[in-house]
Amino acid sequence: MRNSILLRGVMLLLAFASPIVLRAQFQQPTDEELKMTSDPKAPGADAVYLEIRESTDDVKSTITTYVRVKVLTEKGKDLARVEIPYLTSKDEYWNKDEIKDVKGRTIHPDGTIVPLNVKPEDLMVARAGEKQVDRIVFTLPSVEVGSILEYSYVFRYPLNQAAPPRWEVQRKYFVHKAHYDFLPAELGWDSHTRLRNQIVIFRQLPPGVSVSDKFAGKTFGAFGYSLDVNDIAPVPDEEWMPPIDSLLYRVNFSYAPTADPVEFWKQEVQFWAKDVDKFTERSKKIQDAVEGLIAPSDTDLVKAKKLYDAVQALDNTDFLREKSTSERKKLKIKEAKHGQDTWAEKSGSSEDIAMLYLDLLREAGLGSYAIRVVDRERNIFDPGNIDLDQFDATLVYVSLGDKLILLDPGEKMCPFGTVSWHHSGAGGMGQSSQGVSLFATPEQDYKDNVTSRTGDIFLDAQGGMTGTLNIVMTGQAALYWRQTALQNDDSEVKKQFDEKLAKTVPDGVEAHIDHFLGMSDPYANLMAVVNVKGSLGTATGKRLFVPRFFFGTGGDVDPELQTRQVPFVNEEKRIEPVDMRYGDRADDKITLHLPDGMTVEGAPQDDKISWPGKAVFAVKTASSAGQIVVTDTLARAFSTLKPEEYQDLRGFYQKLAAAGQQQIVLTRAPAAAKGN
Repeated sequence: MRNSILLRGVMLLLAFASPIVLRAQFQQPTDEELKMTSDPKAPGADAVYLEIRESTDDVKSTITTYVRVKVLTEKGKDLARVEIPYLTSKDEYWNKDEIKDVKGRTIHPDGTIVPLNVKPEDLMVARAGEKQVDRIVFTLPSVEVGSILEYSYVFRYPLNQAAPPRWEVQRKYFVHKAHYDFLPAELGWDSHTRLRNQIVIFRQLPPGVSVSDKFAGKTFGAFGYSLDVNDIAPVPDEEWMPPIDSLLYRVNFSYAPTADPVEFWKQEVQFWAKDVDKFTERSKKIQDAVEGLIAPSDTDLVKAKKLYDAVQALDNTDFLREKSTSERKKLKIKEAKHGQDTWAEKSGSSEDIAMLYLDLLREAGLGSYAIRVVDRERNIFDPGNIDLDQFDATLVYVSLGDKLILLDPGEKMCPFGTVSWHHSGAGGMGQSSQGVSLFATPEQDYKDNVTSRTGDIFLDAQGGMTGTLNIVMTGQAALYWRQTALQNDDSEVKKQFDEKLAKTVPDGVEAHIDHFLGMSDPYANLMAVVNVKGSLGTATGKRLFVPRFFFGTGGDVDPELQTRQVPFVNEEKRIEPVDMRYGDRADDKITLHLPDGMTVEGAPQDDKISWPGKAVFAVKTASSAGQIVVTDTLARAFSTLKPEEYQDLRGFYQKLAAAGQQQIVLTRAPAAAKGN
């Protein structure tokens, strides 16, 4: 199930990843365009799109693209490199995508034209089973600041593959003018014998802009659609935004049985639920598996956990290398059409494993329901967008007495009872004891996501330091690093961890991971043992000034580790909502061991900064002979906020930033007088 959805999604992504046009011809630039050194409509822009045209012909299975770009700075020259992804396949029933008629040229400010004469390079990017994602890459020649870049190409996809377009109206850079066209394919029945007799349009456009429908010819009696836009602002760029796809101006087309979203989801949820029930039909192999995994005397909770751990132990091909079709044939491995197929193979995709778990639960007599959700890092579910490809993952609810527990069996290394933040607070569709419907999963509880950092730092009289840190992670941070370790060797994981550590410790301090504890056990706390050295603070005369907070006060900027930068302080206004993934808590306890003869002259008072119902920061400092201990906690109970809540958010973090500037003053005792 997951592979087919993935490939359809990839097809749409590949087809509409670039700006596009109908029978586009290169054109003579105006004197104004040639002389342009900046754009009053886009102050400070590195580049602007002068024109974009895109034409999709779903009858002939072609997309024609035409782009004109004005380069305004050195950074804008990056747009000279153009990458066009497409799909290939060794499957005899699949005709690969093709990129044809690539043309391009660079026009200098003096009007000199340098044509693209180099053959585009063909690169392999990734493989999904027998289907491979390749990429046509070319770089426009002789590009300089002030150049106009102009190129076009034709994307041809298989004739048996309908690909209603997704028009990306908003881009990274300001768009002066854009035109889009779409000629639909014949309406009728899809591969699942479901009637697709209507073309449905999902629009998210600037005020006053609309899609027009015009008669495009008598081919299959189809109508065509077009859109013209001018002066489109670039993609918003603010700290901690929701998934960008949920914010952009865009138009999505789809073939559907009805244009009414309520009726569409009512029908599709029912179709999906029938597919789920068919996948989990009873079988002798699943019955035998359940009997071998649980005991009659087990409680329902114990049964659910044993079955969960059993599917978690299988190879998850979304985190490990997936077997190719040829390997599957050689090993006589069948595609997972039922839970027994995944169980027999002892491996499967995240989707396969989640569905297998549902199958095992039902065989064990436990009330259980499947749900499909959108990955919150990728998008936000919008029921007005009639598109099943919104969904990314299957989760499972299990009924235990009067409780429903949400589980995420398709997430490798995810403990029983934990759900990945990607699937928390996420919209979707699902089954329940009352039937099937649309709904949203619960948000994360900040108390389940805790990073505790303790350290012993040994100072010398000049501020030189060495020490050891123990960083203990539970919840989402632990899941992140365990999944990273599945897909990388030990040295790469340590490298990535060190890169995040560099953002965590004060300037002048080096921090390097020595080893992890509990990496392979999802039910254990994950600990990183870290060695630190360098210089801490500033020495002046007989005093040493050291920062009060070794890790700063911006603990939740990087939830996978915590970092010392404080967000939002420099952003006065907010246009888009805030999305900080999930709530969490950071607990720090750092002991500074002082050199002989050094005492604490002054330390800031204990403090508490509170944003009622949202967040709290508390700090305590305790000194004794030879040491000073700083303990602080930052708890954040929210993940998303509306723009109108931004000033309260910023006010809280401004107070944190001010607290982060506090210092501890240490004094060296005067040298003892020499004896008479």
